[in-house]
Amino acid sequence: MKRTKVKVLLNSGQPGSEVLVKGWVRSKRDSKGVAFIALNDGSVIHNIQIVVDVANFDENALKSISTGACIAVKGLLVQSLGKGQSVEIQAREMELYGAADPETFPLQKKGHTLEFLREIAHLRPRTNTFGAVLRMRHAMSYAIHKFFNDKGFVYVHTPIITGSDAEGAGAMFRVTTLDDQKPPLNELGHVDYREDFFGKETNLTVSGQLEGELVATALTEIYTFGPTFRAENSNTTRHLAEFWMIEPEVAFNELDDNMNLAEEFLKYLISYALEHCKDDLEFLNNMYDKELIQKLHFVLEHPFQRLSYTEGVEILRNSGQKFEFKVEWGTDLQSEHERYLVEKHFQRPVILTDYPKEIKAFYMKQSADGKTVRAMDVLFPGIGEIIGGSQREENYDKLLNRVNELGIKNEDLWWYLDTRRFGTCPHAGFGLGFERLMLFVTGMNNIRDVIPFPRTPKNAEF
Repeated sequence: MKRTKVKVLLNSGQPGSEVLVKGWVRSKRDSKGVAFIALNDGSVIHNIQIVVDVANFDENALKSISTGACIAVKGLLVQSLGKGQSVEIQAREMELYGAADPETFPLQKKGHTLEFLREIAHLRPRTNTFGAVLRMRHAMSYAIHKFFNDKGFVYVHTPIITGSDAEGAGAMFRVTTLDDQKPPLNELGHVDYREDFFGKETNLTVSGQLEGELVATALTEIYTFGPTFRAENSNTTRHLAEFWMIEPEVAFNELDDNMNLAEEFLKYLISYALEHCKDDLEFLNNMYDKELIQKLHFVLEHPFQRLSYTEGVEILRNSGQKFEFKVEWGTDLQSEHERYLVEKHFQRPVILTDYPKEIKAFYMKQSADGKTVRAMDVLFPGIGEIIGGSQREENYDKLLNRVNELGIKNEDLWWYLDTRRFGTCPHAGFGLGFERLMLFVTGMNNIRDVIPFPRTPKNAEF
């Protein structure tokens, strides 16, 4: 007999039919010669109830079936007399695949803290919370690909190992095959990377943007979706050392086009979550953020407010609000500033544009005022910045001058500069941190709880 998923049985199972289910025991209770087993196979957040007539089964075998055990059950699907489920299974045969010792199984009891579950990341997918998060992570991944595919974008795999630093931050993980005890040295006594595998210093990428730009100048509309890495020694609830980025890049787009794409993209993803992740969203709304579904509708129901960084600074300075960090033109806005604009002043998502040149990356298009660049940040309630992007500088001389101003080695970016020498064109793009999106759509508060196996300082256990 073929296994049927719990989701299928709960949604469209026909009472009176013989079924086979397989999964993990969430709970088991006994009552007057009858055992009730809650079984889950990960296909849906809800369990299916297995009703076991104890007299028809070996007593010792039943004792081995406890919370955490993996079993197969054949039985009759019937209408449920209890509350909370439409159908249940009257067990006729059961097979134990793997027991879980009640004395040592860490998830024997309910109510574990998220901090504790991070310590057993190999088992936490078996909880309701992380089952919901992981199913939603899958749904959002699919929705991202569907959105771009339906719009005619080409999915591009950009390199994970790179010799460039798109952000200029310097906090990168080095990739090397050199002997860490006795690396070869050059005439100046420095490590000689000419002897390394790639013949030069290489790192794990912080972004696929620069390579994405190269392909966009040939295929027009592309996007990347892959892992990125930053070696910042940060232990905040918003930072990971390994995370996933979605980065569309579009030839012939300017800043307004970029903003339109970002708003359409985010609203599409949220609509997809509301339509296809109803059960998981309701669970997360009830358990972690009572306003989660309301916040998702909030984003859909309001056009994003667009204003310049300069206008935003003026609003903040005249707000009368006391901020921990002082608001000054020319400095990065902090999360508290961004959230004030979104949650209190405009009461809708905000797109800030035209940031000071000195606080943004070298590749952003310089404005006519000589002080600002054609950058954009999308700000969300509860999150702050969720998307960062810009129109790119397509003028070779201006880009080269900016590279020189910042002391970036031309030889490291000759290939990037070449795209401005041969058939340059206006183009724009942005980056969406996938885990930032997941924080928003799940209502979780810590970024370590929206990725299966978080990589943070001093943590690479699994």
